[in-house]
Amino acid sequence: MTYPETTTTEVDRSVEASARAFPRWAAHRADRSRALAAIADQLDQAADTLLPIAQRETRLPEARLRGELRRTTFQLRLFADLLTDGGYLDPRIDHADPDWPMGAPRPDLRRMLEPLGPVVVFAAGNFPFAFSVAGGDTASALAAGCPVVVKAHPGHPELSRATATVVERALTEVGAPAGTFAIIYGVEAGRAALLHPAVKAAAFTGSIPGGRALFDLANSRPEPIPFYGELGSVNPVFVTTAAANARAEEIASGFLGSFTLGAGQFCTKPGALFVPRQSNLAELLAKMPLPEPGPMLNDRIEQGYRTTLTDLTNRTEISVLRQEERAPTTPPSATLLTTELADLLSDMAGLFRECFGPTALIVTYDDEQQLLEAAAAMDGQLTATIVGEPGDSIAAPLTRLLATKAGRLLWNQWPTGVSVTHAQQHGGPYPATTAPGSTSVGTAAIARFLRPVAYQGFPADLLPDELRDDSTAALPRRIDGKARDV
Repeated sequence: MTYPETTTTEVDRSVEASARAFPRWAAHRADRSRALAAIADQLDQAADTLLPIAQRETRLPEARLRGELRRTTFQLRLFADLLTDGGYLDPRIDHADPDWPMGAPRPDLRRMLEPLGPVVVFAAGNFPFAFSVAGGDTASALAAGCPVVVKAHPGHPELSRATATVVERALTEVGAPAGTFAIIYGVEAGRAALLHPAVKAAAFTGSIPGGRALFDLANSRPEPIPFYGELGSVNPVFVTTAAANARAEEIASGFLGSFTLGAGQFCTKPGALFVPRQSNLAELLAKMPLPEPGPMLNDRIEQGYRTTLTDLTNRTEISVLRQEERAPTTPPSATLLTTELADLLSDMAGLFRECFGPTALIVTYDDEQQLLEAAAAMDGQLTATIVGEPGDSIAAPLTRLLATKAGRLLWNQWPTGVSVTHAQQHGGPYPATTAPGSTSVGTAAIARFLRPVAYQGFPADLLPDELRDDSTAALPRRIDGKARDV
């Protein structure tokens, strides 16, 4: 099923409705908390309607989709709880102090975070629930107090419409202002929404070319706006010599399961495995049973995968370690490529790049110090993993270096599981994201759609309740430099 592309007039109407809804939606945390919980409840109730549509449009199995829907409603409820707590506002109160040591009296200053305004969310294709219409970007923006206009992903338009209907019904039933949420269709509609002067931020999950084009567009506006794009990542895994000697079979099995999970269509798929040349890891990976090939999300994604894979296999620096011959009409099987670290370093841009699908590159090294060279040459990543043993001398310097390159570091775990929690970081330096200081997963994602405002010398009746001395809000605050729990 397809939906007509949204016209520019319709986009303007949706964004202007969002702008009208903004003051009221932003005003009351408790109302937003109830609304997010209501959306979660209604999505759970609509599961039997939504899941068959999702299966038909994305080719993903029911168990995967059911788990993803559970994750989606969980994160909506997690943000609802965050709003009840209120600590995310980071309220700070500095009372006037005539003896302030800087040499001049300190004025009365009160600071907290406030919502930006209407947000455009570009839905992702590989997570039709968790990163789509009612996914993390929408949940965190709505939680922040920002109305949302979602640009639907073309890979699952019917599911997008069905999910949007659930969200709209839930918001209406809890009394949210008209315009709090809307959905639009088509590339030009997305561009028009991003350029609308009432839009104050945008979020995106997708390819590097698409995300970079939108990022440049957001910055070309008369009023540039924050663009939170998650673009691409190789997610390297570094195996130390001691680890390879101690548990090669375990490492090979874990890596095989991780890079083929979901047909390799996770943004956190480990796409490069650095192994000591003298180990038998490559040999083990060449012989281990492969999982049954799974279908890719759609024909466009599969064609892009095959094109990138062909380009890599045609490189003289790369050898094919394992690849099954399959008919073009069947899902692609897992492919393992191999190269030497010196060859990789000679052309990082050409060889060390994301191949979105069930392919990974094995990189052999001779000396662990070479791992530092490889890490230094990498561009920004969502994740980086060290598979090591206690006492590995390379672990400490490699960890410090990788912390400058990736948003999430893992020790003896695989990166394809991204827990929705308070301490999660799903982001990294460019090109992993366009905003390395933010996350798109976890409760810290709300900060993307907030900005600080300081009030100097204001009477109490003009201050937000959270900044008043006699505030009725029970939330943690920092008063005269000291943290107060309530």
